[in-house]
Amino acid sequence: MTRNLSDVIDSVILQIDHSREPRRPHRFLRLPHPRTGLPSLFLPYQLRDGSDARSSAILEVQTVAPPDTRSWFVGEEVVSGELTSHMSLLDGRLLVMTPIDPIFLLIPILGATLKQEGGQANYRPADDIFEEAAMKLAEASHSSGSQDPSFIVAPNDIMTFGALDCTVQAMRRVCDIKEITAEITVFRYSQERLLEQLTKKVAALATPRITEISRSLIRGLARNELMEDEHEELLILGRTQLACDLLAQYLPPDIRTRLIASYDFAPLESHVRSLQRHHLNPSPPDDVTARKDRKRTSTASEGNGVKRKKEPKTSQGVEKLKKASVDGMAKLSTFFVKKTG
Repeated sequence: MTRNLSDVIDSVILQIDHSREPRRPHRFLRLPHPRTGLPSLFLPYQLRDGSDARSSAILEVQTVAPPDTRSWFVGEEVVSGELTSHMSLLDGRLLVMTPIDPIFLLIPILGATLKQEGGQANYRPADDIFEEAAMKLAEASHSSGSQDPSFIVAPNDIMTFGALDCTVQAMRRVCDIKEITAEITVFRYSQERLLEQLTKKVAALATPRITEISRSLIRGLARNELMEDEHEELLILGRTQLACDLLAQYLPPDIRTRLIASYDFAPLESHVRSLQRHHLNPSPPDDVTARKDRKRTSTASEGNGVKRKKEPKTSQGVEKLKKASVDGMAKLSTFFVKKTG
């Protein structure tokens, strides 16, 4: 028996310890994914810093589904069957929850409030911004015609996300801000400030300490021959491009294009094209080239005459037959003449 995702989520919720936060139970939110815009699951939670102060954060929920059913070994235990504390499912799927920066989730939400004809939005309180975004995103998801609730963005989920402490802090990083009074702060979404934040993330991801964690990233750099000492500047560009590609998994196409356009990857692209041409038309080894040159020189020295083939050497038996005396021997044709009389 397989279990659908809603059953899995219900099982996860039952296993979350609510005793520490009886007044604020954990609730999954269905928010538009920053790259695809499709509704995806996220889980807010509370952070503790050792003191009484608490701040919120949010997790992205993903399902890792193998092509075939499987079990997992966790310590000495074979994990399969019903959902366990290790979040393993009957068919071998795993639920993975990883922290995500709220500024990525703000991109489609704040983008929904921008005017279609372009131009800057007005300064408004955060509640007004999220109310408008919730209404527009809910209408867009309903207009798709799907009856599956997993494809519907509920306005309440948008408002709950907007009320999180981590979301309010993220708004200050991607919006222009004006403090009208001590109690009233207004915001205006700024893609320029968003690009500044993304550039900082690219710089952090492009450090050798980060890129060398992944073997696949190292193989990509080595395949383009960027690990050589003489390609130090190209290696920096290669790491930067990899960082942009990683961030692009959480960026819509227009923001991704603007981010990549802020870097000059022309030297790196020229280097990669040169390698591709070399692989398509590799130069022959030196010894092969030398043999071809000698053959070309020998042919030129013979002039325009046609070189005759050397006649094959005959065997000793054939040579003896040539020297043998045939006097008095009957010719072979006499054996085929009709006898008379």
